[in-house]
Amino acid sequence: MPGDLSPPLQALWWLYRGGFKMGPEWQEAHAICQSGEGQRNHDLVHALAHWIEGDMGNAAYWYRRVGERRAETIAIEWRRIALEIGGSSGDHSVR
Repeated sequence: MPGDLSPPLQALWWLYRGGFKMGPEWQEAHAICQSGEGQRNHDLVHALAHWIEGDMGNAAYWYRRVGERRAETIAIEWRRIALEIGGSSGDHSVR
C-alpha cells in the first residue's frame, strides 16, 4: 500500500486488495473506518464496507449519515468514493 494515503483511502485500498469480499483485508478496512467514525470520508467508506459485508441495514445507516446514495455496483461505488475522497484530499491513486 502506498504510504502517503489518508486513512479513508487506506481503507479503500484494503477493500480493493481483498477483492471486495469478507476476510482479513475487510477487517483492516473496517477498523480504519471505525477509527475515524464521524468524519465524512471514513463514514462513506464505512458504508461501502457494510455493503460488501451484505449488512444492508448498516450500510444504509452510514449512507444516510453522509447524505449519499449508493451506486449500482460495489465496484462502481468503490471508484466513485476513491475519486471523491482522493480528489478532496490530494491523495494519489489507491491502486
